[in-house]
Amino acid sequence: MSSAAASVSLPTGFSVLTTFPDLLFIPEFVFGGLVWILVASTRVFFQLLQGWVMFVSVFCFTFSTLLMCLYFCGAHGGKSSWIAVDAFYHSMAALFYLSAAVLQAYTTIEARDSATFKTYQEDIAAVVFAFLATLTYVIHKGFSLLRWKSS
Repeated sequence: MSSAAASVSLPTGFSVLTTFPDLLFIPEFVFGGLVWILVASTRVFFQLLQGWVMFVSVFCFTFSTLLMCLYFCGAHGGKSSWIAVDAFYHSMAALFYLSAAVLQAYTTIEARDSATFKTYQEDIAAVVFAFLATLTYVIHKGFSLLRWKSS
């Protein structure tokens, strides 16, 4: 490896909010938080399925917050192992959110006849935001894996 090769590192401070893919933390918070709120505010028809959706939304919201705070503080210290942690977390979060979005869509379809129209609309909104959260996590995962590969 030549010394002219650029080293890839995670951002620190407010540069977290200006670098890509770390800028995607913001839509991950927004979409994940909306899934959390919408599922929590509706009548739960299938406890096991919607329990998984709630677990995924709370887990990913909490860990994304923790990771972003650690990046702000510079806790990674420029070590390349944190790049692998970032890539692994976003890969798992994308997989979790995909499963949660599919389960929420299934729950919404199955409950359409027994739910009130307002509850049905909230469930549809939860499905849309779950798939949007999945999309942002997949994009973040892709660019995190590229950053990990070049580190």
